[in-house]
Amino acid sequence: MTESVSTDVAIVGAGPVGLFAVFELGLLDIKCHLVDILPKVGGQCAELYPEKPIYDIPGFPIVTGQEIVDNLMKQIRPFGPTFHLGEMVTGLDTLGTAEKPLFRVQTDNEKTIEAKAIFVAAGGGSFQPKKPPLQGLDAYEEKSVFYSIRKMDHFRGRRVVIVGGGDSALDWALNLQPVASRVTLVHRRDAFRAAPHSVNAMRALVKSGDMDFVLGQVTALKGADGQLSALTIRRETGEVYDHETDDLLPFFGLTMKLGPIAGWGLNLHENLIPVDTAAFETSAPGIFAVGDINTYAGKLKLILCGFHEAALAAQKAHHYVYPDKKLTFQYTTSSTSLQRKLGVS
Repeated sequence: MTESVSTDVAIVGAGPVGLFAVFELGLLDIKCHLVDILPKVGGQCAELYPEKPIYDIPGFPIVTGQEIVDNLMKQIRPFGPTFHLGEMVTGLDTLGTAEKPLFRVQTDNEKTIEAKAIFVAAGGGSFQPKKPPLQGLDAYEEKSVFYSIRKMDHFRGRRVVIVGGGDSALDWALNLQPVASRVTLVHRRDAFRAAPHSVNAMRALVKSGDMDFVLGQVTALKGADGQLSALTIRRETGEVYDHETDDLLPFFGLTMKLGPIAGWGLNLHENLIPVDTAAFETSAPGIFAVGDINTYAGKLKLILCGFHEAALAAQKAHHYVYPDKKLTFQYTTSSTSLQRKLGVS
């Protein structure tokens, strides 16, 4: 039996940007339902990087991905959002007009959500890690081969090999170095796609002897019952040797899939959704795209940029939700009505 619900705005994606959109919309008396394919809120921050330190959130010199999610959930609690977790959006019907949009979202759980505006905050869509082409890899996955780190304590006192040259590889090499008994970074080139600060910090640890760096590639796995004992590594020089290890962390990036959103009739550019930066609205009136899933000139894929996008999109969404109501922007620090919503005085 199909379940039907009605709300002001349906948000596709319950990552940090989708959660912050609830806050910005809530300040404007706009109610939200959120749909996410994952069984919990937080998106990639909670699923892939819950313990990874993040340094560019204003007001927080350092904060983990899970802490951002937890704080956002506290921040939006006064607005009572409804979550539909573990559900995938499978379809979208446009029922209204360009001036007065109305949408019906369908999920794979036989549910329809009727809304006056849509926020697509689905990150890069659904994601899965790019895996190295190593024979027998699946036997070690989630036992001694990991594509994300949920509990750093698992690696305490263990020999860890990290493969890759991007931000994730270097960030985790630096963060696990004080925890693991030994961290070895393996990359096929002596050039990296990570932040210069991370590269410099890694090189300093290698120079001091506190971390190992191997220029080469992993070619085979050795171990039994899901537990690695060694990796076969081919150095750039052609030398092949066995490197003893307990855990392998291959960070080769993520494969992104836009999924059913690709069939919504929106203009797309390289699997991303172009938006007007005045309100981050898509080519379809009433549908907004915020966070990593959108694209525009000068786009930066940062959480803080997604927060800014959600704030401006909420202002335009108010026009669709309350077409006959004038919006007067107020600061939360000066408006007593806003302070009451937030439970402060």
